[in-house]
Amino acid sequence: MSDKSISLIFFGTPYYVLPILEILHKEFKSKFGESPIKAVVTQAPKPSGRKKEITYSPVDTFAHKRGIAKFYNPQDIIKNKIRADLGVLASFGKIIPVEVTNWFQFGILNVHPSLLPLWRGASPVQATIISESPAGVSIIKLDEKLDHGPIVTQFKDEILPDDTSETLRNRLFERSAQVLLTLIPAYLSGKIKLLEQDHKKATYTREIKKEDAFIPTKYIKNTLQGVSSNEKWELSFMNNYCLVPNANNLNNFIRAMQPWPVAWTEIKLMVNGQWSKKRLKILKTHLEPPTIKNQLLAIDTVQLEGKNPVSWDQFRVGHPEANLS
Repeated sequence: MSDKSISLIFFGTPYYVLPILEILHKEFKSKFGESPIKAVVTQAPKPSGRKKEITYSPVDTFAHKRGIAKFYNPQDIIKNKIRADLGVLASFGKIIPVEVTNWFQFGILNVHPSLLPLWRGASPVQATIISESPAGVSIIKLDEKLDHGPIVTQFKDEILPDDTSETLRNRLFERSAQVLLTLIPAYLSGKIKLLEQDHKKATYTREIKKEDAFIPTKYIKNTLQGVSSNEKWELSFMNNYCLVPNANNLNNFIRAMQPWPVAWTEIKLMVNGQWSKKRLKILKTHLEPPTIKNQLLAIDTVQLEGKNPVSWDQFRVGHPEANLS
């Protein structure tokens, strides 16, 4: 609980930012027990699933249960004259208009899961795993350009051998919640000197689509057989970035595509006496042997379109004719 009242508006949408929202709500309550969160701004509810049922975002649900005001358009904060010292943004999913940023006396702090200026944009965690860049979080003061504002603080984290985008991202946001506890009072009292990013070193990502998770079949086949290649594989969601499709890099790519959209390739199967191409999701892989030279990609779990996940061995038994060429 804070001796000095702090008022905040939170901008965010997915479940993995909830640790931040929860700790702000709990630890910055006023001495009268009032929540510091004056409102949340989140993505509007939308139909999902086969039944197209209306689904509310985790941040929306959090606010609803606690009687916190909810908005789906950032400019509604101004229209409704909702005042707060500071905005905190974490994976909101839309660009914040300048007039909204300027609405706050101390601006908006943006929690971005990469070490900026590396991997600005929508897919920084995936890009970090794929490129084997140092992992971490940058908390910046939002400005009018994409992930461009001055750095308030940064911290590093380690990419674990079995990390997926989900596990790494969850860990980064959980740590960010703890960092914000001490950062926000210091920031509001003017004790932190902001650091301009080195914009010449900026790299960019865009939102990943299902087709971006496709791995050309020949790359899978080569890495299963230990065939080396110096070919360059361009990843369109990482600006000006190419990957050598070896076993290590494919294993990183597959981990980065979890839990969505999931890496996939095409495989030839015999269906009713005729060869047919089917989509095969590659859910989990590992490397063997654990040496830099002559590494092979080993597939653990796959899922054929329309079927349940099975082990690679089970798949091969069920489809002995399976052809990755």
